[in-house]
Amino acid sequence: MHELFVAERASTQHAALVAHARELGIRVSAITDRAAEGLSETVTPQGIVAVCELLDRPLAGMLGTDAKLVAVLVDVADPGNAGTVIRVADAAGADAVILAGESVDPHNGKCVRAAAGSLFHLPIARVRDIPEALAACAGAGLTTRAAHGYADDQLDTIDLAVPTAWVFGNEAHGLSDDVLGAVDSAVRIPLYGKAESLNLATAAAVCVYASAMAARRS
Repeated sequence: MHELFVAERASTQHAALVAHARELGIRVSAITDRAAEGLSETVTPQGIVAVCELLDRPLAGMLGTDAKLVAVLVDVADPGNAGTVIRVADAAGADAVILAGESVDPHNGKCVRAAAGSLFHLPIARVRDIPEALAACAGAGLTTRAAHGYADDQLDTIDLAVPTAWVFGNEAHGLSDDVLGAVDSAVRIPLYGKAESLNLATAAAVCVYASAMAARRS
């Protein structure tokens, strides 16, 4: 963190946080409520804004051979979905999240809010080259599995305990044939009711947690 901008109301509500920032030698600047509204992307800002270094890391060397669970987002456009998947991956004990292709910037304000602090808890990488992302997962010994609504294999019929990189696609278009052909397998979540599909964040939560729980039972 490089600097903290704090409105008067927030300086009282978050006094301990502001004091801790000063103890760490971080510059704290007083601002008006109007300035806080201009700096924040939210409709009702909290009145405290931090300037921080970017959190993403280079993909090279990020995944060790001890990696067990990774989420890969391919061309995911919605920052709320991306942030929610990062939060889910963190909660499930995943080793990393990779945003590949034309995926949204994880530092997008809506993505940061949806991640609810999980951006700080696990490694995040961005890479334009989708094959590079898949190759990094395979090189770390992970089985690459695409979440695909029309796959032959179902989630409840496969071995979920193996180290896995789950690959999730764009909200509207899913995964391309090239990506589906590059992964080790494609898997669909069974739908027992009348819903035609699950949204991206929900599907990711089901897949990632299924792997996490299976690994802990094995």
